[in-house]
Amino acid sequence: MKNKVAVVTGGSSGIGLAIAKRFAEEGAQVAITGRNQKSIDQAVAEIGSNSLGIQGDVSKLNDLTRIYQTVADHFGKIDTLIVNAGVYVLAPLADFTEEQFDQVSNINFKGAFFSVQKALPVLSDGASIVLVSSTVNGKGIPNHAAYSATKAAVRSLARSFSAELLDRKIRVNTLSPGPVDTPVFASVTDSAEGALAMKEAMGNFTPVKRVAMPEELASAALYLASDDSSFMLGAELLLDGGLKDL
Repeated sequence: MKNKVAVVTGGSSGIGLAIAKRFAEEGAQVAITGRNQKSIDQAVAEIGSNSLGIQGDVSKLNDLTRIYQTVADHFGKIDTLIVNAGVYVLAPLADFTEEQFDQVSNINFKGAFFSVQKALPVLSDGASIVLVSSTVNGKGIPNHAAYSATKAAVRSLARSFSAELLDRKIRVNTLSPGPVDTPVFASVTDSAEGALAMKEAMGNFTPVKRVAMPEELASAALYLASDDSSFMLGAELLLDGGLKDL
């Protein structure tokens, strides 16, 4: 990643932050986005001096335009785009509200679509795009209907975008994790104990009997971003502890 410029949406915590830190360690100049300025500032301090933090909401097209203009002004180009920003909204079908549906759809699906579209003028020819989906994109799990559907949509986008961007030699692939040790468990539970119990339950549900560490996802993202994966196009890389095969 030396002398490369990488943008990681949702890069202020969890998987996104781990990816940003790994890319910086490998020599990249890294820009991250997020909705909370305090979290962004803390993440930039962890990533290091070659990083840039930009506050913005991927579901708002004006924010995306401003984000990419800021990246262009600072770094001039984008060699790798990691579309990672997302929300994990769970509820039973009977109780799922329109507000919840709009939230998960606007960030996970609409946000992913336009995160790529608005980046096109700044992306270098031959760039690599990685869309972060989820192993649930092909499974039926209670309370996950809307979330799983948005992640299936993201998986589909990788195929379509790949076909459209062939003339610029831009590769688009999908990274689909299973459960990962991130703050997401706290966001869907009411207490620290509840978050820990959910993490342990999800870990025990996988054949390897644990959740992934964010750094493991960062290694996979590095592979997809690098020339080592030059023959991968529109593909899906699963890191789910064997969960997809259950």
